[in-house]
Amino acid sequence: MRTHTGYLWFTTTHRQELIDITDQVAAQVADSGVTDGMVLVSAMHITASVFVNDHESGLWHDILAWLEGTVAPWAPDRYRHNETGEDNAAAHLRSLTVGHEVIVPITKGALDLGPWQRVFYGEWDGQRRKRVIVKVMGI
Repeated sequence: MRTHTGYLWFTTTHRQELIDITDQVAAQVADSGVTDGMVLVSAMHITASVFVNDHESGLWHDILAWLEGTVAPWAPDRYRHNETGEDNAAAHLRSLTVGHEVIVPITKGALDLGPWQRVFYGEWDGQRRKRVIVKVMGI
């Protein structure tokens, strides 16, 4: 079995951003030489997420509105975690809800995604350098 480890680095300009990383993940798969296997894509920070969904601006707006309105509003006084001097409890809850990693199958040397599926990095507490690990495994 072959393995390959790569890292993607991000410094977002906003506190929250959604970034399509599909092409960067596909490049790591190509570099690995793996033709049949899987790739693990995982945020290495507790206030970020990796997920698979549709690349459509209306949906991105809906995701951010859902996180703000339903899951974890950005209201620092609402959370006990923020009593420690932090103000990012909502980011932790958003990461917990959306998830921090995905596994994508590799078939014939390419990501085997559905017709509308893309891989995304979700930043919930950005504006500083963060990374994602891309671990490719297979034959």
